Amino acid sequence: PPVRNVVDTASAAGNFTTFAAAITAAGLTDALAAKGPFTVFAPTEEAFRKLPAGAHDTLLRDSAKLKAILSYHVIPGYSMARDMKSGEVMTLQGTTLTASVSPQDVRVNGARVTQADIVASNGVVHAIDTVILPKNWQLLAVAA
Repeated sequence: PPVRNVVDTASAAGNFTTFAAAITAAGLTDALAAKGPFTVFAPTEEAFRKLPAGAHDTLLRDSAKLKAILSYHVIPGYSMARDMKSGEVMTLQGTTLTASVSPQDVRVNGARVTQADIVASNGVVHAIDTVILPKNWQLLAVAA
């Protein structure tokens, strides 16, 4: 059985460095190291590169907003990709995300799961190709 929690699993995977650092910056490490189980949709490094210029740095300076956005990437429970169903799912942030499941792929708010079912001791991590946001939220580029 896996010995790493979802945070350590994401950190060790190598392609979630920015996400793992953001969890630490937002003060969510202890919450996500708890018993769970949690299903985490972890944006890859490439997903963070898609953000508007300066948006990531701005978030790192606003820990409340960062925490809310990161919590939006986590749903309670243990959901392997094959068990997921299309529809609304409540996130730890307190609002819903929309899952779209087909035989070809799994998407959450349009972000595609690029690597599914990375099993952790207190849940499962799925890599996604885009940072997802609660409805009506925007990350603005910082004016130079």
